[in-house]
Amino acid sequence: MTASLEQLRRCHFAVDLGAARTRVFVKGAGLIVDQPSVAAVNTKTGALIAVGEFAEKMTGRTPHYIRVVRPVSGGTVVDIEMAQRMLRQLLGDKVRRTLRRKPRLRAAACTPHDADPLAQRATIETLVGLGARRVELVDTLLAAGVGCGLPVEQPEATMIMVCGAAATQVAVLSLGSIVTAERIPVGGEAIDHAIVQHLRHHHELMLPSQSVRPLQLALSGNGLTSQGPTSTEIHGRDVATGLARSVQVDTAAVRDAIQTPLTAVLDGIGKVLRACPPDLVADLADRGIMMVGGSALLPGLDQMLRQATGMPVHIAERPEVCAVLGLGAMLEGRIAPLVLDRTPG
Repeated sequence: MTASLEQLRRCHFAVDLGAARTRVFVKGAGLIVDQPSVAAVNTKTGALIAVGEFAEKMTGRTPHYIRVVRPVSGGTVVDIEMAQRMLRQLLGDKVRRTLRRKPRLRAAACTPHDADPLAQRATIETLVGLGARRVELVDTLLAAGVGCGLPVEQPEATMIMVCGAAATQVAVLSLGSIVTAERIPVGGEAIDHAIVQHLRHHHELMLPSQSVRPLQLALSGNGLTSQGPTSTEIHGRDVATGLARSVQVDTAAVRDAIQTPLTAVLDGIGKVLRACPPDLVADLADRGIMMVGGSALLPGLDQMLRQATGMPVHIAERPEVCAVLGLGAMLEGRIAPLVLDRTPG
């Protein structure tokens, strides 16, 4: 754990800056922000027009002088100033005033596994710009493990898979730290992109920027397995004529299209298991993999992993908010460190 539990208990708020969504947890108030990491800016005046869901709805629908930007990419803040402006707007004046009254405002933030010092610095700078005097960093894998109720502080192996928009992180946790981990640069966005490319090449259809998620849902409950529906209707724009058109898409072909990014995820799980001590692997055979993150809800992904690994696969109760809820639990002192039993035997 990058920061100790004692340091985290002194923090006043926690932030999970994800490529897809930004979440803020305030001590005593709970999760107060859960919005897309998007901002819309007027390029003529530099004014911020909208943030969050409203800004996301503007994607692909704005006049030339309004630019929709994503200040977080791949779990890393790429535009510190815009990330600060977006967070200020999302928090609102009332919450910001409450936080500013704290004598020494402290913040906690999630960072992806193996984030380089530059990426960590960008996260710290973003929160310092909001008035934080000190920022504690916690590995997303540990925070998510705590948030979904895994016994991370115990001397037993638990395997977690954080399915993000830009990357998938897999780790084996034991005794409050990471035993072995792998970060695969393939996430929900790579799967979206594979589907978009498939429709463009095989059906000459361009999708509106926000219709890929409905396509994934059209794969239904057993989406990635052969028990799903055989075909689904997709609406888009013809590449040649530019006119609206709908096509019947074979879901088996869609499954083949997204096989490449999913194979990379399976390879990552294999690497983690191979690097893990045999005693811990024996624990994992019973306990299996816990999936968290927004892309964990991709229909049928858990079944596919179950078939490929032969291990039990579980999806957390609220997979998309596990990391920030885990940080919140640490802030509020709900996680007790392992205490050694010193009573004589």
